[in-house]
Amino acid sequence: MDRLERLRQTVDGILDKLAGAEDRRSGFVHLYGVSAAAALLALRRGENVLLAAAAGMLHDLSTYEDGTSERHAERSARRAADLLRSLDTFTDSEIGVVCSAISRHGDKAARHGSFDELLKDADVLEHLLYHPDLPPLEAHAARRAALRLELGLSFPAPLDSPSGF
Repeated sequence: MDRLERLRQTVDGILDKLAGAEDRRSGFVHLYGVSAAAALLALRRGENVLLAAAAGMLHDLSTYEDGTSERHAERSARRAADLLRSLDTFTDSEIGVVCSAISRHGDKAARHGSFDELLKDADVLEHLLYHPDLPPLEAHAARRAALRLELGLSFPAPLDSPSGF
């Protein structure tokens, strides 16, 4: 079994233990969605696809585990480091790259390294794909517009409005 599949099985086990069916569904949809979006962006941008997919799988894990989003990026980065070390298949350097991106993904307005930016963009892209009819959060608007150009995407109004994607 490859490293990413082992990670997915571990995350699946954590999500399967959540009490509420809606929480489980939301966790699976969002974490797998961000993981897939991160892999796509990594392929496009020449980043490490495996690490991008891993970061996507883990970026909000603490939120689903404990039900709070307070300081979730920082808490999820610590949780990801512990989980990745326990798998004993990721190097310290790889864990550092993944956890740096996770710790910074909540700050969509700031600019960080290219891998950190990839995870932020994947998170925004997943929200767009899952909720295409919702207006974007103000903090996501610029990223959505940049992703639209990068990926050559177009959407019908109202998403094409100045405040949309």
